[in-house]
This record gives sequence, structure tokens and C-alpha cells, in this order.
Amino acid sequence: MERQVPLRCPACDSMMQVTELTCTTCDTRVQGHFSVSPLLHLTAQQLAFVEVFVRCRGNIREVERELNISYPTVRARLDEVIQGLGYQTTAAEMEGIDVIQQFENGELSFEQTLDKLRKG
Repeated sequence: MERQVPLRCPACDSMMQVTELTCTTCDTRVQGHFSVSPLLHLTAQQLAFVEVFVRCRGNIREVERELNISYPTVRARLDEVIQGLGYQTTAAEMEGIDVIQQFENGELSFEQTLDKLRKG
């Protein structure tokens, strides 16, 4: 079983830094401070979502079908990934997703949902 790079300190939960690389063929070692891809900072669940999203070529309807989740849930997970990568989503986008989730949860009627989306 291949182990994952631990990115958080098990003692204090601070970010860890890669400081050594080793060749598995000749055992050459290189020491220093190396940056890692922001993708490595995502949670296992977020990485699994990214894999499905890429496999589906970004087609949200295909992601819905493959994961058996709704459009708002796909968008919410995509926003989580975007934020996990260090980017911001707009407040308007987040509000729209919240409104749709409220509709799906039965908290808003169809008319209330349309009204809130039009105003937002």
C-alpha cells in the first residue's frame, strides 16, 4: 500500500514542508525546501471529487450521474475544492447555491426559490 505525503504535523496540525527527495533506484538524496502542488492540500474527499470531475471532463451532469448527487451538491463540492486550492468564490455564487439547497431540503417553495434567485 502506497502511503500519502503527510501535509499536516501530527503533533500540532501545522503545515508540513517537503525537505528531502530520494531516488528509489540509486538512493540519491536531495535536501532543501520544496513546494508542493496546491492539489496536495485538498482532503481525500475533495481529491476523489476532482478525479471524478476530470474524468467527466468537467461535465456537471455526468458528475451528478456518477456520484448520484444533485447539481447544487456538485457545485458546492466544486466550490469547496476551489476554496481548498486557495481561490475565492463570490458571495453571489454561494448565496445561489444556498438558495437551491434550501429548495431541495424543502425549506423554500419553487416560487420563493425563483424570487430569491432573481433578486440575488
